[in-house]
Amino acid sequence: MARSRANTVLKIERRPKLELSITPRQQEILRMIALGHTNREISETLEISIRTVEVHRFNLMRRLNVRNVAQLLRQALRHGLLPRNFGLR
Repeated sequence: MARSRANTVLKIERRPKLELSITPRQQEILRMIALGHTNREISETLEISIRTVEVHRFNLMRRLNVRNVAQLLRQALRHGLLPRNFGLR
């Protein structure tokens, strides 16, 4: 008795890139975070409260499912929220 083996093809489905949309204010805060500004510096520059900056930062980190600034910037680059050459001179 011969056993027949069916050719098994593994189909790997790639997850589609998440379409992330952030507000212009979140984009502005993300850019300033990437430049190394503190919450206080961002709040003074944009003339908003520190708490508002913290909320924007928290929402960005939650949306990108990250826990720290390094991960935030990495995911922002990955999703095209910051240009690849950001910060290069």
